[in-house]
Amino acid sequence: MRALVVRLDSFGDVLLAGPAVRAVAAHRSGVAMLCGPRGAEAARLLPGVDEVLVWEAPWEGFDPPPVDAADVHALAGRLRAAAFDSALILTSFHQSPLPAALVLRLAGIAHIGADSVDHPGRLLDVRHRRQPGRHEIEAALDTAAAMGFPLPPGDDGRPRVLPPPDTDALTGHGPYVVLHPGATAPARAWSPHRCEEAVALLADAGHRVVVTGGPDETALTRRVSADLAVDLGGRTTPRTLAGVLRTADVVVSANTGPAHLAAAVGTPVVSLFAPVVPAGRWAPYGVPVILLGDQSAPCADTRALVCPVPGHPCLDEVTGQDVVRAVHKLIQERQS
Repeated sequence: MRALVVRLDSFGDVLLAGPAVRAVAAHRSGVAMLCGPRGAEAARLLPGVDEVLVWEAPWEGFDPPPVDAADVHALAGRLRAAAFDSALILTSFHQSPLPAALVLRLAGIAHIGADSVDHPGRLLDVRHRRQPGRHEIEAALDTAAAMGFPLPPGDDGRPRVLPPPDTDALTGHGPYVVLHPGATAPARAWSPHRCEEAVALLADAGHRVVVTGGPDETALTRRVSADLAVDLGGRTTPRTLAGVLRTADVVVSANTGPAHLAAAVGTPVVSLFAPVVPAGRWAPYGVPVILLGDQSAPCADTRALVCPVPGHPCLDEVTGQDVVRAVHKLIQERQS
């Protein structure tokens, strides 16, 4: 019997689904994952996933595609042909699983479960209600367990990825700290001048610094790196980025995918966390974390993509020296 796990949004969201995927995989002969384009590479990193199906849903993302009846029916036909016996739909606390559930019903999947505030009618067989304040990883595991897919004995429920490759050729030899300056939503990003400040102060304190970023962030990583850090902007795939993060002493990152990838490879995180979403639900999970940023700022819980407060004070009042102190604390804890 094969199961389907659905998580249609971003790279980091899919990484957080990983423990629930492992729970399902422990009880089924195979697990496929249905993801959006932004999350597909994360799904390919997850233990327990044997097939990744990619579909861009018209109800997900910053710029979703228009509703296309032929496209929806084509997906339903593809899922029907795969003959899944059950499906677990995973969503964030503010999202509804019901549009995806309708497509899965059209595909003939007999047993469907999800966390749903809305009344599901006949769209769900298992309607779970998440407990208040649960981390996204914990909420997903709760929903999987409600469907009859508990974690197997010995699985600690932390995020994990498949073993990444050696990346010494990219980083050079010796200890280093990673700083990842970018974020998908500007409201979650630490300003470039603060990132530059942190790189300079970390270098002054004797750390080698590696700056990471995607292909569309090369101008940012070049600016932040200056002549003081190794600039890996645009030079890593998701797998090689996992390798870079795995061998770092500490990763400094906003609330974005690489922070969760760092947690998945077991590296401590200095989390520059804008409170536009709750840290209790979205902070890096299962590793030592120091949270920086004013969690009671006026932007708290707004889910804003662009900071609604002039000057971005929730993060930009964090200084480079604050980051250096946090890095030193995590390194000392790791060595003790």
